[in-house]
Amino acid sequence: MGRRGVTGAARGGALLVVGDVITDVVARHRGPLAPGTDTAAAIRTLPGGAGANVACWAARRGGGEVRLLGRVGADAAAWHERELVARGVRPLLVVDEEAATGTVVCLVDEDAAGERTFLTDSGASLRLEPGDWSDALLDGVARLHLSGYLLFTESSRALVAVALKAARARGVPVSLDPASAGFLVRLGPDRFLTLVEGVDVLLPSRDEACLLTGASDAADAAARLSRHVPLVVAKQGAEGALLARSGEVWARVPAVRAVPRDTTGAGDAFTGAFLAALLAGADPEQAAREGCGAGAQAVERTGGRPPALD
Repeated sequence: MGRRGVTGAARGGALLVVGDVITDVVARHRGPLAPGTDTAAAIRTLPGGAGANVACWAARRGGGEVRLLGRVGADAAAWHERELVARGVRPLLVVDEEAATGTVVCLVDEDAAGERTFLTDSGASLRLEPGDWSDALLDGVARLHLSGYLLFTESSRALVAVALKAARARGVPVSLDPASAGFLVRLGPDRFLTLVEGVDVLLPSRDEACLLTGASDAADAAARLSRHVPLVVAKQGAEGALLARSGEVWARVPAVRAVPRDTTGAGDAFTGAFLAALLAGADPEQAAREGCGAGAQAVERTGGRPPALD
């Protein structure tokens, strides 16, 4: 594909995100869980999903229309649509009549800098399939982003292949966030790299980058991955971000200081703001700075989404 996905020069069109739409049940507790008995917690039900979160943070940053293709169950379709619209996203939701909306239980330890553990029931979210795709979805689109969660089921992997082919045919740059180190272990690094062939920008976390390369150092991992993908942006949380291409790290962007409350969705916030900035014409380093700023905002909130637009 062309270098538009690396330089950020594509502008004037929409961002299409394809990914998961999830109901998050966030349980905030202090200290270790107490097996076999009660652990006091503050519990909230919130809209989430990596793909949906990315779309919402991109819309918050502004710079172009943001659309989201996802699959939800009939049980929560109307609620999710309202929540997306309230954050400036144009939802393109497929309603699954057989599976319930995906649900994630997020256990957030307030005594451990807001670190979280996920219990995941993907439900309808990973039942996206090629039949849910139409090349017309790319009309007016300047950039396509794929949630890495789509690589973890056969049907959604097939959708990724169809979407990548359509994007290549139109010259639309494509980005992908690997999404989950835990799921990547089962998929395997070699298979992952084969599936993402043709992607312009890869946005792994530090753990994901190291897992995909076998490297123990994030910079080394990002550099190695950039031999497979033109631009790699490795997200390092409180240590900022690394940008690599052609086998070398060429920029290091510091994190924005924040007081963590809940780290859920911080990487999604980075990705959304980064992509929106590219869409608006920013260069990758400036876009990464905006991503770090959004990540800092995210960790100071409960849940993975920005507030609704005024």
